Amino acid sequence: MFISTPHRAHRLPGPRGFTLVEVLVALLIMAVLAALGWQGIDSMARTREVAQASTERTLRLATVIAQLEADLAALENTPATPALAFDGAALRLTRRTPGGLQVVVWASREGRWLRWASTSATRVDDLQQAWLASQQLSGQEPGHTPLLDSMTGWQVYFYRGGWSNAQSSGDQAESAAPGGTSGGAGAAAAAARELLPTGVRVVLELPEGALTRDVALGPQS
Repeated sequence: MFISTPHRAHRLPGPRGFTLVEVLVALLIMAVLAALGWQGIDSMARTREVAQASTERTLRLATVIAQLEADLAALENTPATPALAFDGAALRLTRRTPGGLQVVVWASREGRWLRWASTSATRVDDLQQAWLASQQLSGQEPGHTPLLDSMTGWQVYFYRGGWSNAQSSGDQAESAAPGGTSGGAGAAAAAARELLPTGVRVVLELPEGALTRDVALGPQS
């Protein structure tokens, strides 16, 4: 007599779980990948910021140079004030405007390039007073416009048959200034008899390097 024994069913192997070591290794790999990905994104963001700042500075510099060229293109040589003068720190000029004549000053102060412009004058006395006021600017007066930052220095040269320091004496015009002036106004009138150069060279010392810009002046009026 045979006694049957219950048949044991074979169990299929179930899903195997991760060990603690495998979980830790996976987390470490994910952390490394996340760090590498973050560094890549951060580097791209920084590169974009640097490129954007460089583009904005280039555009601003181009705008500033265009304004300087516009001022030089509108020079007016009058018996009352010089048309153009550079004293080593500031470039002063007299320019035409729709409302009359205007004194403009380009100067560097504390690493910034500033532009100051007087109100347009239609009377000789007002124009001479504006010129005298331009020689006493501190950089805080109304009319000052900061144009460029991080400028360590600059130099100006005039072309009179060759490039020379703008502070050197130029050729004198044949026509004399009207008499009756004295003091600062008289000095301005005397300087006005000096012929304009045929070109102006401006050299700017910037963090990116030296920038040289040559501007040809139009025929003298």
